[in-house]
Amino acid sequence: MKEILIVSGKGGTGKTSIVGSFAHLAEKKILVDCDVDASDLHLLLAPRPTEEHAFKSGVKARVEADKCSGCGMCMEICQFDSITMEDTAIISERNCEGCGVCAHFCPEKCIVLEENHCGSWYIADTDYGPLVHAQLFAGEENSGKLVSFVKNKARELAEKTATDLILIDGAPGVGCPVIASLSNVNLAVVITEPTLSGQHDLDRILDLTDHFKIPALICINKWDLHPEMSDTIEASCKARDVELLGKIPFDPAVVDCQLQGLPVTSSETSLAAYAIRDIWAKLQQKINTPDDQISLDGPIVL
Repeated sequence: MKEILIVSGKGGTGKTSIVGSFAHLAEKKILVDCDVDASDLHLLLAPRPTEEHAFKSGVKARVEADKCSGCGMCMEICQFDSITMEDTAIISERNCEGCGVCAHFCPEKCIVLEENHCGSWYIADTDYGPLVHAQLFAGEENSGKLVSFVKNKARELAEKTATDLILIDGAPGVGCPVIASLSNVNLAVVITEPTLSGQHDLDRILDLTDHFKIPALICINKWDLHPEMSDTIEASCKARDVELLGKIPFDPAVVDCQLQGLPVTSSETSLAAYAIRDIWAKLQQKINTPDDQISLDGPIVL
């Protein structure tokens, strides 16, 4: 089984659009959206949920009002200002950090800690294959834990269906969800754009893949908007011994496809679609190559 992660050091580089196109081109695969804080792969793939489950992590405090004497001790010791007093103590679910101090010191033992329902995860059918994805509720934490959970469910589904390819849409940035997304992947495809911020964030994500010793390939999206910066990024990657998988030109047809909820590669006339198809062909060679023999003959440029 091969796990291919498509990731970017920042948001807005076109990562999810490219994942949608790979989903359209790949024959048999499991799709995973690891951007659990702001997932949007479903906007392109129109999933039809077959399973929906609650994701619970951590705890929240709750007052059993019939036992509360209103002594106010819990309010005094709460470090997060999550408790107010009326006739009984009232705990704000939004502010409660689940530390458990109030429950430990409550003289009436009227505060209980309950498992926190902080999101949902799904298995869905799409026109391009099964999709495993999730969504954290607003303001909730543990996105890294949810990413790991979703990836494990995707692996279980892949084993059950004898599928040997998992395509993962990673979260942007370099934080905990990205680190969880990188866990145990065979190859990372990093999408960047020809801007100073794109180069800066590309360097950060490459530092991360280097740290975890994960082979990385680079794809420059909308490269022709700033050819000089594209050349700079390519030279920087060469200096780091990171290979360029290909370049995708700016193409208004991409937006047209997005508005229709279609992968870019569904277009027969899009220049970006031509580039992505060639990049996918090159990536397939990588997928079928042993991990210790990954190499490229040269980037695809349109």
